[in-house]
Amino acid sequence: MNYQENYLSESDKSIKNYTIPPYLKAGDSIMIVAPAGFLSDSTEIDQGVELAKSWGLNVKLGKNLFKKHNHFAGTDPERLEDLQDALDNKNIKAIWCSRGGYGTVRIVDELDFSNFKKNPKWIIGFSDITTLHEHVHRLGFASIHGTMPGGMRRATPEAKETLYKSLFGLELSYEVPANVLNKLGTSKGVLIGGNLSIIMSMLGSNSDIDPKGKILFIEDVGEDLYRVDRMMYTLKRNGFLKDLKGIIVGDFDYNADENILFGGTQREIILNAVKEYDYPVIFDFPAGHIRNNHALTFGKKVKLESNATTAVLSYL
Repeated sequence: MNYQENYLSESDKSIKNYTIPPYLKAGDSIMIVAPAGFLSDSTEIDQGVELAKSWGLNVKLGKNLFKKHNHFAGTDPERLEDLQDALDNKNIKAIWCSRGGYGTVRIVDELDFSNFKKNPKWIIGFSDITTLHEHVHRLGFASIHGTMPGGMRRATPEAKETLYKSLFGLELSYEVPANVLNKLGTSKGVLIGGNLSIIMSMLGSNSDIDPKGKILFIEDVGEDLYRVDRMMYTLKRNGFLKDLKGIIVGDFDYNADENILFGGTQREIILNAVKEYDYPVIFDFPAGHIRNNHALTFGKKVKLESNATTAVLSYL
């Protein structure tokens, strides 16, 4: 069954005040599911499970979590079943996606969010999970961009701590050294974003969101620079960039040799795409496909300050 007509409308794109799911507390239950790529083995998430337990959380595993079907963590119906169960279960207070890869887009339009809307919960992940972030944002709910169980083996203490603070509602702000290419200024808006490739691919879909008045976070991995250039221009031609209030650029891993061939840098590509817009842009924010993947709460109002020495992101 396709549920998209039941819960999406054009007006949903322009939601300004997002519902913040209840913050976690010791004794709450979370569920780990795999909506995209498969796990290599059951031990891949061990450190993530132990971390959550150390926070006082009960950890449930999706029935199909360790299955494999071609590139995916089980067939589309199997992955859909686990994610739907997690959305519907009132006792589950957060859904922690096991890893990224690819595949969330294949099941997102089959999900029924009616119970989720009555009992909202945190959805946590990044990379391919950007599809879910954008989809629940379209519905008006906040979510968390952060390290997943499959990557917890290599996560820094800061990545773990910021995820904990985000989930448990503790005070959190970020200050990073200024990059010389940062665009200076101060702005306020709702934080949105995720993986650049996924954001671009959602344009015109039932998971597309209105960028007006938003501060956009972007990151990506393994993309040639000409692809980054094309993605930025695709966003620009769709009017996605002009009404933003700011851009936060996380980690972008790319081939240095290809960088030389293209004749520019990732930062120059992004600046070129937004050069006529009067809002702050900061680089080198510690989030993305890196060990030091600091958690971000999408859907919250934030203040972005960029000056000659530092860049500060604070929640309002």
